[in-house]
Amino acid sequence: MSVRVTLLAAARGFDLLGERFDDDRPLDEAGWHAVRFATPALAPLGSAELRYCSPTPRSRATGEALGFHPLVQPALRDCDMGRWRGRTLAEVTAGEPAAVDAWLSDPRSAPHGGEPLLAFISRIGGWLDTRPACDGAIVAVAEPAVVRAALVYALKAPPATYWNVDVGPLSTVTLTGRSRRWSLRLE
Repeated sequence: MSVRVTLLAAARGFDLLGERFDDDRPLDEAGWHAVRFATPALAPLGSAELRYCSPTPRSRATGEALGFHPLVQPALRDCDMGRWRGRTLAEVTAGEPAAVDAWLSDPRSAPHGGEPLLAFISRIGGWLDTRPACDGAIVAVAEPAVVRAALVYALKAPPATYWNVDVGPLSTVTLTGRSRRWSLRLE
Protein backbone atom coordinates (compact mmCIF):
# COMPACT_ATOMS: atom_id res chain seq x y z
CA MET A 1 0.00 0.00 0.00
CA SER A 2 1.31 3.45 -0.82
CA VAL A 3 0.99 6.65 1.13
CA ARG A 4 0.47 10.25 0.02
CA VAL A 5 2.42 12.91 1.92
CA THR A 6 1.81 16.58 1.19
CA LEU A 7 4.51 18.88 2.51
CA LEU A 8 3.50 22.49 3.11
CA ALA A 9 6.20 25.10 3.63
CA ALA A 10 5.55 27.26 6.68
CA ALA A 11 4.70 30.91 6.22
CA ARG A 12 7.70 33.18 6.43
CA GLY A 13 7.86 35.53 9.36
CA PHE A 14 10.62 37.84 8.16
CA ASP A 15 12.27 39.43 5.15
CA LEU A 16 14.24 36.90 3.09
CA LEU A 17 17.43 38.95 3.51
CA GLY A 18 16.99 38.72 7.28
CA GLU A 19 16.80 34.91 7.21
CA ARG A 20 18.97 33.30 9.84
CA PHE A 21 20.30 29.78 10.17
CA ASP A 22 18.14 27.49 12.29
CA ASP A 23 15.78 30.43 12.79
CA ASP A 24 13.02 30.01 15.35
CA ARG A 25 11.35 33.40 15.16
CA PRO A 26 7.53 33.37 15.12
CA LEU A 27 5.31 34.58 12.30
CA ASP A 28 5.16 38.34 11.99
CA GLU A 29 2.14 40.31 10.76
CA ALA A 30 3.03 39.71 7.10
CA GLY A 31 3.24 35.97 7.76
CA TRP A 32 -0.14 35.93 9.48
CA HIS A 33 -1.61 37.90 6.58
CA ALA A 34 -0.18 35.42 4.05
CA VAL A 35 -1.72 32.49 5.95
CA ARG A 36 -5.12 34.20 6.11
CA PHE A 37 -4.94 34.91 2.38
CA ALA A 38 -3.97 31.31 1.54
CA THR A 39 -6.44 29.62 3.90
CA PRO A 40 -9.20 29.02 1.31
CA ALA A 41 -6.77 27.15 -0.95
CA LEU A 42 -4.88 25.28 1.78
CA ALA A 43 -7.60 24.49 4.34
CA PRO A 44 -8.74 21.33 2.47
CA LEU A 45 -5.36 19.77 3.29
CA GLY A 46 -6.61 19.68 6.89
CA SER A 47 -8.85 16.75 5.98
CA ALA A 48 -5.74 14.55 5.89
CA GLU A 49 -5.93 11.55 8.17
CA LEU A 50 -2.57 12.44 9.76
CA ARG A 51 -1.41 16.05 10.27
CA TYR A 52 2.12 16.89 11.39
CA CYS A 53 4.41 19.89 11.71
CA SER A 54 8.01 20.82 12.41
CA PRO A 55 8.71 21.99 15.97
CA THR A 56 9.44 25.59 14.85
CA PRO A 57 7.06 28.34 15.97
CA ARG A 58 6.34 29.26 12.33
CA SER A 59 5.41 25.71 11.36
CA ARG A 60 3.21 25.20 14.40
CA ALA A 61 1.51 28.59 13.94
CA THR A 62 0.94 27.97 10.22
CA GLY A 63 -0.65 24.58 10.91
CA GLU A 64 -2.83 25.92 13.71
CA ALA A 65 -3.94 28.97 11.71
CA LEU A 66 -5.04 26.66 8.91
CA GLY A 67 -7.04 24.58 11.38
CA PHE A 68 -4.89 21.46 11.01
CA HIS A 69 -4.12 21.00 14.75
CA PRO A 70 -0.90 19.23 13.76
CA LEU A 71 1.16 16.87 15.88
CA VAL A 72 4.72 18.16 16.35
CA GLN A 73 7.32 15.82 14.84
CA PRO A 74 10.83 16.38 16.26
CA ALA A 75 12.31 14.50 13.25
CA LEU A 76 11.03 17.34 11.02
CA ARG A 77 13.21 19.93 12.76
CA ASP A 78 15.40 22.16 10.63
CA CYS A 79 19.04 21.33 10.02
CA ASP A 80 21.19 21.78 13.14
CA MET A 81 23.50 24.64 12.20
CA GLY A 82 25.70 24.46 15.29
CA ARG A 83 27.51 27.69 16.10
CA TRP A 84 26.00 29.39 13.02
CA ARG A 85 22.53 29.21 14.56
CA GLY A 86 20.88 32.61 14.60
CA ARG A 87 23.38 34.20 12.19
CA THR A 88 22.76 35.25 8.58
CA LEU A 89 24.66 33.78 5.66
CA ALA A 90 26.26 37.18 5.07
CA GLU A 91 27.53 37.30 8.66
CA VAL A 92 28.99 33.81 8.50
CA THR A 93 30.52 34.36 5.06
CA ALA A 94 32.23 37.54 6.27
CA GLY A 95 33.83 35.73 9.20
CA GLU A 96 34.35 32.21 7.83
CA PRO A 97 34.44 32.25 4.02
CA ALA A 98 36.41 28.98 3.70
CA ALA A 99 34.00 27.22 6.07
CA VAL A 100 30.99 28.40 4.04
CA ASP A 101 32.66 27.18 0.82
CA ALA A 102 33.28 23.76 2.40
CA TRP A 103 29.68 23.57 3.65
CA LEU A 104 28.26 24.46 0.23
CA SER A 105 30.51 22.10 -1.73
CA ASP A 106 30.75 19.00 0.49
CA PRO A 107 27.46 17.52 1.81
CA ARG A 108 29.42 15.56 4.45
CA SER A 109 31.03 18.64 5.97
CA ALA A 110 29.76 20.43 9.04
CA PRO A 111 32.18 23.29 9.68
CA HIS A 112 29.54 24.88 11.92
CA GLY A 113 29.73 21.93 14.30
CA GLY A 114 26.13 20.89 13.65
CA GLU A 115 24.53 18.49 11.21
CA PRO A 116 26.03 17.82 7.76
CA LEU A 117 23.66 18.31 4.83
CA LEU A 118 23.81 14.60 3.97
CA ALA A 119 22.77 13.63 7.52
CA PHE A 120 19.93 16.18 7.41
CA ILE A 121 18.61 14.78 4.12
CA SER A 122 18.88 11.24 5.51
CA ARG A 123 17.03 12.19 8.71
CA ILE A 124 14.15 13.71 6.75
CA GLY A 125 14.13 10.68 4.44
CA GLY A 126 13.98 8.41 7.46
CA TRP A 127 10.89 10.27 8.65
CA LEU A 128 9.28 9.84 5.23
CA ASP A 129 10.12 6.14 5.11
CA THR A 130 8.48 5.47 8.46
CA ARG A 131 5.11 7.04 7.62
CA PRO A 132 2.37 4.51 8.09
CA ALA A 133 0.57 3.28 5.01
CA CYS A 134 -2.96 4.59 5.27
CA ASP A 135 -5.93 5.00 3.00
CA GLY A 136 -6.02 8.70 3.74
CA ALA A 137 -3.50 11.41 3.19
CA ILE A 138 -0.78 12.90 5.37
CA VAL A 139 0.05 16.60 5.55
CA ALA A 140 3.15 18.06 7.20
CA VAL A 141 3.86 21.75 7.71
CA ALA A 142 7.62 22.26 7.78
CA GLU A 143 10.39 24.74 7.20
CA PRO A 144 11.39 25.19 3.54
CA ALA A 145 14.74 23.46 4.22
CA VAL A 146 12.88 20.35 5.38
CA VAL A 147 10.75 20.33 2.22
CA ARG A 148 13.90 20.69 0.10
CA ALA A 149 15.58 17.80 1.91
CA ALA A 150 12.49 15.61 1.48
CA LEU A 151 12.42 16.28 -2.26
CA VAL A 152 16.12 15.47 -2.69
CA TYR A 153 15.66 12.24 -0.73
CA ALA A 154 12.46 11.16 -2.48
CA LEU A 155 13.87 11.74 -5.95
CA LYS A 156 17.19 10.10 -5.06
CA ALA A 157 18.88 13.22 -6.38
CA PRO A 158 22.51 14.04 -5.60
CA PRO A 159 22.79 16.02 -2.34
CA ALA A 160 24.06 19.09 -4.25
CA THR A 161 20.57 19.31 -5.81
CA TYR A 162 19.41 20.64 -2.44
CA TRP A 163 20.90 24.03 -3.31
CA ASN A 164 18.86 24.18 -6.54
CA VAL A 165 15.43 23.65 -5.01
CA ASP A 166 13.54 26.83 -4.19
CA VAL A 167 10.66 26.37 -1.76
CA GLY A 168 8.49 29.43 -1.27
CA PRO A 169 6.38 30.12 1.82
CA LEU A 170 3.06 28.25 1.83
CA SER A 171 4.00 26.21 -1.24
CA THR A 172 3.07 22.53 -1.35
CA VAL A 173 4.50 19.38 -2.86
CA THR A 174 3.05 15.89 -2.73
CA LEU A 175 5.05 12.68 -2.57
CA THR A 176 3.43 9.32 -3.12
CA GLY A 177 4.85 5.87 -2.53
CA ARG A 178 6.31 3.93 0.33
CA SER A 179 9.63 3.41 2.06
CA ARG A 180 12.52 4.22 -0.30
CA ARG A 181 10.19 4.33 -3.32
CA TRP A 182 8.81 7.83 -3.68
CA SER A 183 7.38 9.76 -6.61
CA LEU A 184 6.76 13.46 -6.98
CA ARG A 185 3.15 14.29 -7.74
CA LEU A 186 2.34 17.65 -9.31
CA GLU A 187 -1.26 18.81 -9.40
